[in-house]
Amino acid sequence: MGELINVGITGQNGFMGMHLYNFLGTKPEEIKRIPFNKNYFENPELLQKFVSECDVVVHLAAMNRHEDASFIYDTNIQLVKNLIGACKAKNATPKIIFSSSTQEEKDNLYGNSKKEGRKAFEDWAKINQASVVSCIIPNVFGPFGKPNYNSVVSTFCHKLTHNETPIIINDSKVNLIYINELSEILYNHIISDDEGILVDKINHTSTKNVSAILKLLQGYKESYFENGIVPDLSVPFEKALFNTFTSYIPKNYFPRNFTKHVDNRGAFVEIMRANTPGQSSFSTTVPGITRGNHYHTRKVERFAVISGKASIKLRKINTDDVFEYFLDGETPSYVDMPIWYTHNITNIGHEELITLFWINEPYDATDPDTYFETV
Repeated sequence: MGELINVGITGQNGFMGMHLYNFLGTKPEEIKRIPFNKNYFENPELLQKFVSECDVVVHLAAMNRHEDASFIYDTNIQLVKNLIGACKAKNATPKIIFSSSTQEEKDNLYGNSKKEGRKAFEDWAKINQASVVSCIIPNVFGPFGKPNYNSVVSTFCHKLTHNETPIIINDSKVNLIYINELSEILYNHIISDDEGILVDKINHTSTKNVSAILKLLQGYKESYFENGIVPDLSVPFEKALFNTFTSYIPKNYFPRNFTKHVDNRGAFVEIMRANTPGQSSFSTTVPGITRGNHYHTRKVERFAVISGKASIKLRKINTDDVFEYFLDGETPSYVDMPIWYTHNITNIGHEELITLFWINEPYDATDPDTYFETV
């Protein structure tokens, strides 16, 4: 194993920062993550210590929305100045990866703050023989975004899963990139040997009318949220949109009971309806044993308990809250596993536990999308 790359992310707890931090956590053989806290910007010593420990700093911290546009501009410029000042104070020259925006092309204060911030980093790099990669990023969507802030997708998903009615203000075409795709691009810049000043105008991976996005999401609400039917996930954008949608479903939505048909022959339960390919399997678990303790970044997975008693636990990566569900085969029910949530299932009964599993892609040992972490 080669030497680890020390990577810090300003804005680590924001939408993009959280996803990139978690994505880098799946690369422990290459990356060491240097923790960042937003109060570092208010404490020069802590910020200087941070930059001196990093081989690469991904500068994602920024303000996107505020009633006072000039406050957005001033805030974003000051963050850049503080970071450059910390580097100068320590004579530190980490590679800087700066998240700019396609808003650079528009005459607004947010776009101007990004354009001028990029220039400030480039000027610093020229003087100090440092490397700067400026990523011009289109609209980003993905799980856990903040409604009415990060993306229209976030707003629609939240409203549809919380009994509210989305409203289209302007049915424009939107250029989009999924957060997992963006994290992959930023990761490639982190590990690359590129030196000097580079501007990467990142291509969007889909273009959709706002109304088309809403129509897809309304379909997910009807088929999945209301009827438990997994939609067609064969199109990458639609799988990404579906995984985004499910991240907004309240945790008390699960477990979902199946319809159990009973007659003199016994019982019949339909476990799964899906408009997409997948892999089905089952397990038996003896009392007191736990299975799982892993998470996925793209897979859609269902646990269905048909016999015995089980506890299913979920915890979002890099958070502390654990959600627990109790299922009993006397009332067959299921829980679907959201991406980026580590999960397990424990037999809490005195009899054998029988669980049926469905996942939207067969297991591939060369690309398992399965990362082990205890709940």
